[in-house]
Amino acid sequence: MSEFINNRAQKINQERVNDLLAVSTGIMHGMDARILMEKYREAIEHITPYDMIALEDLQIRMGITHETIKKDLQKVINLFYKGLSKYQWDNPEEDTFLYYLMLENEAFIFRLNQVKKIVKLYKGRENRDYELLKEELLPRFRDFLEFNYHYIKKENILFPFLEKRWKQSRPLSIMWSLHDDIRRKLKLILHILEDPESTWKKLSKEMGLYFFLVFGMIQKENLVLFPLATENLRKDLWDEMLMESFEYPFPFIETPPMPHVVVYQTEAERATIPSTSGELTVEQALLAFNNLPVDITLVDEEDKVRFFNKAADRTFPRSPAIIGRSVQLCHPPESVHVVEKIIRSFRAGKKDNAEFRVHVRGRYILIRYYALRNDQGVYKGVLEVSQDITDIQGLEGEKRLLDWDSDTE
Repeated sequence: MSEFINNRAQKINQERVNDLLAVSTGIMHGMDARILMEKYREAIEHITPYDMIALEDLQIRMGITHETIKKDLQKVINLFYKGLSKYQWDNPEEDTFLYYLMLENEAFIFRLNQVKKIVKLYKGRENRDYELLKEELLPRFRDFLEFNYHYIKKENILFPFLEKRWKQSRPLSIMWSLHDDIRRKLKLILHILEDPESTWKKLSKEMGLYFFLVFGMIQKENLVLFPLATENLRKDLWDEMLMESFEYPFPFIETPPMPHVVVYQTEAERATIPSTSGELTVEQALLAFNNLPVDITLVDEEDKVRFFNKAADRTFPRSPAIIGRSVQLCHPPESVHVVEKIIRSFRAGKKDNAEFRVHVRGRYILIRYYALRNDQGVYKGVLEVSQDITDIQGLEGEKRLLDWDSDTE
């Protein structure tokens, strides 16, 4: 049975897509939008979300870089807005995965508009009362950090489900890249707000760019991504996505009630894993993995994600939807070439490990990649291990077993 619930994707008008490509290319080369609009009016007025995604897919296949596509993407969307907004699709039912994503957007828009009102109140005295303005804006922009979970749910749940069932899923990588642009821009704004030497001119410029990005993202979701997703995935898949979404917070909205699911222990969980160093049941093995103070992700020799543990405080979120996903699709477009380079060196036997250290949400994270090889030295995949070493760095002296006191822990 097909995973799709309709066949509109098979009815893309290729001639229209070619005309839309001419429009997009013209915008990239600085041509007058009015001239392009007049010449290709028929294609622009009848564009559908399917045409839009086919256009971006064609651009990627032509070798046009993500940065080049992103540079003028909002101009292109604005030119196509009227046609895209006419497309008729059924909004999701309440208490569904997509319903909550859209509700998060509405809550975010409300908070963005509150910031606009604050700035408007200071109009004409932004420089004189800049410190007071910063005091009002800083906590609100800090709150915006929470909205990152909206993007994470798209990247770790919605995108994998679409990639497995949608041959034209390459444009999702452009949207992920835009997520990263938003994250970087918010980080910069927070730095400006916390900098005693910053100026209103600098803050105003970066806030304008941030609003352009986040409102543009909501528009792209509503005009293209959500209509395509809701028309191309069956209800049971949306139910799966909803269950997986409870792995993450629901930014700016009340956490909905989790659907009741009865869990039974399977024969597989009762099975044992024999080895030369002992024997574990599957349940024991999973308990061991999930209680290690590290994030673990295992990728097989075909570059497919096969397992991740559920540590209590994962640094990097994972969802069941990524199982079977190409590891290249689990990383932002800007860094995927590094991942591919590591895997090539492991597969060729040139390297056995790679190590990185990054700061994430105020914590210091050690990331290690290990090549997996069997007893014959045959490459079997990669193990990624991430550990929060912030507190470990500060350890001094000794604490022996006999020093442990349960009353003080």
